[in-house]
Amino acid sequence: MSEPYASFKAFYPFYLSQHKDRICRRLHFFGSALVLALIVYVLVTGRWESLLLVPVIGYGFAWVGHFFFEKNKPATFTYPWYSLLGDWVMFKDILIGKIKF
Repeated sequence: MSEPYASFKAFYPFYLSQHKDRICRRLHFFGSALVLALIVYVLVTGRWESLLLVPVIGYGFAWVGHFFFEKNKPATFTYPWYSLLGDWVMFKDILIGKIKF
């Protein structure tokens, strides 16, 4: 499948347009934060099998936000790589106050 976006820079405004609902953004943020906490946990404890929970936590929170609050289809289904990058850029933008939490 060819991407209609030539770059992530071109995709990111679309990504943000799919995250206008504050609760959806918060669920994305919490899911991403829990993924980071889980990775730290794995590094500290050596319980590598716990990494299997990364997609469940990361996508679980995000998809609840999209299906129940944003009421749209997650961009992950159409643009998986740009969407994954968008999750982390939005997480950073929320942390630095560029996007309202």
